[in-house]
Amino acid sequence: MKISKKAEYGLMAMIFLAKNPVHKSGKGIFSLREISAETKTSFVFLEKIFSKLEKSGLVKGIKGVRGGYVLTRSPKKITANDIVSVLDGSPEEIVDCAYCSKKANCTTKMVWAKVELALRKTLSSITLANLIN
Repeated sequence: MKISKKAEYGLMAMIFLAKNPVHKSGKGIFSLREISAETKTSFVFLEKIFSKLEKSGLVKGIKGVRGGYVLTRSPKKITANDIVSVLDGSPEEIVDCAYCSKKANCTTKMVWAKVELALRKTLSSITLANLIN
């Protein structure tokens, strides 16, 4: 089981936005170039990540010369699970048994189900506010 780079970088970018609610311009809006530079993450990769985050409603994109992205909710109300779920999919997709030839008689299915549940509970208990304090 592995959390993708997309989810890892998305979480880093969201932590950056949570840590920096006010930009030097006086607003909490950061361009992808600024986020990319601050998190040392590929700009092109962040474009894809923020497209998904925006569609999910976790961030809002502001167009224009002074545009960028801002969190849509308080860091206390955004969990690590919110971000990982948007970028990596639903819990069923973390351990994908769909193509396994042994899925009908799997002896380890319950182990992975419990691990998955524990992972999601843990991710759901951690907010962006927890990660910036």
